[in-house]
Amino acid sequence: MVGIEELHGKVATLESQLEVLTQALEAERREKRDLQHYIDYLRRRVFGPRGEKLDASQLKIPFEDLVEVIEAERPHAPLLEATEAPDGESDEDRIAKRHRRKAGAHGRTPLPEELPRVRIEHDVEEGDRCCPSCTKEMSRIGEVVTEEVDYVPASVIVREHVRPKYACRKCQEGVLVAQAPKRVIQKGRPGPGLLAQVLVSKYSDHLPLHRQEAIFERHGYSVSRSTLCDWVGVCAEKLFPIVKLMRTRIVASSYVHADETPVLMQTNSRGGGKQRAWLWVYVNEKDEVVYDFRTSRGRDGPMDFLDGFAGYLQVDDYAGYNEVCRRNDVTKVACWAHARRGFFEALASATADASMVLAKIQRLYRVEKEARDGSMKPSAVRGLRRARSGPILASIRQDLDRLSKSALPKSALGKAVAYTLALWAELTHYVDDGNLAIDNNSAERAMRGVAVGRKNWLFCGGESGGQRAAVIYSLIETCKRARVEPFEYLRDVLERIGESASEDLLELTPQGWRDARAEKIAAAVRG
Repeated sequence: MVGIEELHGKVATLESQLEVLTQALEAERREKRDLQHYIDYLRRRVFGPRGEKLDASQLKIPFEDLVEVIEAERPHAPLLEATEAPDGESDEDRIAKRHRRKAGAHGRTPLPEELPRVRIEHDVEEGDRCCPSCTKEMSRIGEVVTEEVDYVPASVIVREHVRPKYACRKCQEGVLVAQAPKRVIQKGRPGPGLLAQVLVSKYSDHLPLHRQEAIFERHGYSVSRSTLCDWVGVCAEKLFPIVKLMRTRIVASSYVHADETPVLMQTNSRGGGKQRAWLWVYVNEKDEVVYDFRTSRGRDGPMDFLDGFAGYLQVDDYAGYNEVCRRNDVTKVACWAHARRGFFEALASATADASMVLAKIQRLYRVEKEARDGSMKPSAVRGLRRARSGPILASIRQDLDRLSKSALPKSALGKAVAYTLALWAELTHYVDDGNLAIDNNSAERAMRGVAVGRKNWLFCGGESGGQRAAVIYSLIETCKRARVEPFEYLRDVLERIGESASEDLLELTPQGWRDARAEKIAAAVRG
């Protein structure tokens, strides 16, 4: 018979084996969850929407902790209800706004008054204008207008500059001719409008030059894509002094957003070789945007561009900015949109904890919306943030400290918590300065056009091609933010750029051009 002690030994051995197997099974389960999360992430990146917008019902989770948070903070800014109206807006104004929205939603939007209109009358035949009752001729009492929107294709025209020639019939010596007008491309055929159309089509409407070549062919004008490429190069060279001035203004400002995105660059003229290059973007508080093309993602890019900059630099956590941020005169500001993204990715695997943090981050953004809707000054924004965002941030920090002890470091939630805690000081700088933004979305928005464009033109033609793109992208993106039509701006500036002295370049920047034109219009109205 087996002794009791031997049985106890076997039981102890089996218990040890069971504990080892249980730990191994739990490790396998954790690994499976991580792999499944990564698979879901890749599926969403490839097949799903790229946005991170949450349905309000996703935050209605029946967990006591989350309900307590919502109820505790409800008097300030309800999680799922609209924020209160800005100061000075009456109940009648809010009702009128609501009715205007409803009326617009159910009816057709009126056509813009500035659109050209062609009047075509469809009148009743003169012999049919008799009254069916008394047979007398009927009088016109009004009209019924039906609007129809039509399209007239763009046209390519030839503008002839005629210069009469004069000569003396008596002595028959010497010929007098007026001086030829200045042109954007000397001895070239394109006018400023055609050049502006090429630039806007490629860098704003994302039409590669080979597509523009086909479009011009449809309009009856044959021009090769190589010629179009030469035109783009000449225009970029002429516009570069304006962008250089904008760069100086960005470096001289006290608050800059920065970001970077990859693009492909052609490495030989035959098009066989490609390598990854980078477009960096810098945006100041006045919404001036300048792109900088670099062949690498190294720290040399921001170090060179921001040489002499002193102030707040808002970026993500990419290490390429660290050298700039180590300077004593530069303060790094982190981005809450990037911090939020980690918890959004963890929503599937850690629903309760991730939802808790996401709900509170949403509250932070609602405070920002209230400040924007109220058009508050920076001092008022700072006071609002300290009163409303400060307690929310303190609550988020408590959650992060708690989750850092329980969340697995390699899990999606653990990574999100570690990322946010590592940048906590940089993430909270914005509360104490009303000029700062809660996130780096200003720079992120500037990259959308590049992201769409590179799917169409695929690559830039070498380093010079990337530098051209950076110049034109800078002007077009700044035009959009200044509410300036890029085509009108480029057509006018290309015509004037050769005649402007260096001290007049400020009026040729998109914002300077807008202000100068508004001033001329106001003077004309006054005069």
